[in-house]
Amino acid sequence: MQLVEQHVIKRTDSRYQAIDEAAFASKNLYNAALYEIRQAFIHQGIYLCYEEMHARMKSHPAYQALPRKVSQQVLRLLHKNWLCFFAALKAYQEDPGQCLGRPCLPKYKDKQHGRTILVYTIQALSKPALARGMIVPSGLPIVIETHCKQVNQVRIIPRAGYYVVEAVYEKAEQQADVDPALCAGIDIGIDNLATLTSNKIGFVPRIVNGRPLKSINQYYNKRKAELQSILKDTRFTIRMERITNKRTRRIDHYLHTASRRIIDLLVA
Repeated sequence: MQLVEQHVIKRTDSRYQAIDEAAFASKNLYNAALYEIRQAFIHQGIYLCYEEMHARMKSHPAYQALPRKVSQQVLRLLHKNWLCFFAALKAYQEDPGQCLGRPCLPKYKDKQHGRTILVYTIQALSKPALARGMIVPSGLPIVIETHCKQVNQVRIIPRAGYYVVEAVYEKAEQQADVDPALCAGIDIGIDNLATLTSNKIGFVPRIVNGRPLKSINQYYNKRKAELQSILKDTRFTIRMERITNKRTRRIDHYLHTASRRIIDLLVA
């Protein structure tokens, strides 16, 4: 199975600027390639696939501004976005009632504020550094400590005010020592996030409280509305970024903790 180790790079981190410049260059390549595809699709009615775009873009300055392996992943991401557009368009043509409107063509990233994900495959990572417990992406003057020795790829994902570095690695599945004749049922809800029961004799049903999640969201929405009313416009300030990031981390932590405890309980 694949697992992910995450590292958060904030604005105050010395590595932030280098990552931001690379993500900006990734955005430039994404927009340049998207322009070529949109023009061909709109005026000629043809779609330029990944192989065609790679042949066209490999001499482009935006392509050469990043390591070759990273630029290839940007073009692959754009290709996937177009495939999703075609799938949505087909579903719309078969049954327009299931969509709010006709799917739109993939859009450009914002010229100034847009950023695109960076994907570094194992070929774009320093293997000697990995052996020492460090992630050193090609072309980036940064070092990230990791517990992973065998990394499949590293993703650098832009968020509101920070970046998330994800190290994807493989881990062998281990079958727990459980009775295959026993089974459990889980009902997902809102106030009760999860309700558990089992056919095991003597099993006491459990309820996972979902109200803390509602409370986190309600407080966030209230606080964001207060800040928005002071601004009297649609700007997204640094303070809003901070409370949004905190809300997201608290929800992720709660869900991961709940799922881990459910698994431990059922295995026990």
